[in-house]
Amino acid sequence: MVSTTIDLLKKELPVEEDSLVLSQDAKTGLVLVDVVNGFCTIGAGNLAPMQPDKQISNMVEESVRLARLFCEKKWPVFAFLDSHHPDIPEPPFPPHCIAGTDESRLVPDLQWLENEPNATLRCKDCIDGYLSSIEKDGSNLFVDWIKDNQIKAILVVGICTDICVLDFVCSTLSARNRRILTPLEDVIVYSRACATFDLPVHVATNINGALAHPQDLMHHIGLYMAKGREAKVVSEVSFAAL
Repeated sequence: MVSTTIDLLKKELPVEEDSLVLSQDAKTGLVLVDVVNGFCTIGAGNLAPMQPDKQISNMVEESVRLARLFCEKKWPVFAFLDSHHPDIPEPPFPPHCIAGTDESRLVPDLQWLENEPNATLRCKDCIDGYLSSIEKDGSNLFVDWIKDNQIKAILVVGICTDICVLDFVCSTLSARNRRILTPLEDVIVYSRACATFDLPVHVATNINGALAHPQDLMHHIGLYMAKGREAKVVSEVSFAAL
């Protein structure tokens, strides 16, 4: 039933995906959204997968590949790390990614970024990374990163496609449209390096207040909504030969 619904949805709400070839000529930055243990490592917390999850593991693998290639080329990398104060909840979600715990750290294969001079790491305390980048003085660390590196395009990867990734993409596009993010032109979502969680309806009905969240369906909806806001969606990313 779910697969039939997804097939129908993809037919009625298609998402055209392109291939992206990155070159030195186009100043591109990589943005990793919440590739942390609390969302990606089996059994790591309330919102972590409870068993192996192909969509999430593929997302992590592609994120690691891109992060290494970007850093080898000394192209800018920005990583959001979901990180919450224990006394400040984030409804409707249960406690997760508490600051200072392993949940809020990057997955093991990305922890080298913590000491990578080419990477900027930002702990975020709300769904939207753009909003979480606002400092007390009104400045914005993400905006400064774009301007300082003169980035014209960002490649966005991470989790969840329809939640944190989508919110960040929408806010970034709105800021771009208002000329807050000059010289940024393109926001590109890499579908194979994004993922979301799976909560089937038969499980959700047994959890008070929970909403069903079928993984493939919500992943597609996230991509569709991002595309509707004028993000570019790609299914392949490669690098031009020198």
